[in-house]
Amino acid sequence: MKDIGNKLKEARESIGVSIEEAAEDLKMRPSQIENIEAGNMEAFQDIFYLKYFIRDYSKYLGLNKEEMVDEFNEYLFDYTSKISLDDIKNAKNSLKEKDKKKEKKVISPYTLEVKKRISIPPYVIYIAIAILIVIIITLGVSLNKKHDDFIDTKTVSVEK
Repeated sequence: MKDIGNKLKEARESIGVSIEEAAEDLKMRPSQIENIEAGNMEAFQDIFYLKYFIRDYSKYLGLNKEEMVDEFNEYLFDYTSKISLDDIKNAKNSLKEKDKKKEKKVISPYTLEVKKRISIPPYVIYIAIAILIVIIITLGVSLNKKHDDFIDTKTVSVEK
């Protein structure tokens, strides 16, 4: 990683750009550029962001960004291949233990998770009731009118 940082630093100095200028142009913090140039990979929380910073910084400096990213990928491969199998197994085991701890929950009245119920606002209920009342009244009036018409036709036919 220090080789990559040195190449970037030399390129920056050869074109006469300060760290602050590069940081402003790339919308990065000056400390990020300093850490990249120093080869301080631990200063970055995410390796993928570091890779993109190196790509963008290389492009900004006029270097071949693909070559720099490939060089970083090779460095990363070498760095990660030095991790022993025991360390990898320990990391897997610690992840499994964390998962087991998540599964073990004590169930008591105080720790029960209350399921969220669907709540209907009261005004929606009032509107629904009002609509039902209007429908019932309308049906009642129309049935009563039909009943009156039926009675009127019987009375007319009896009088004839």
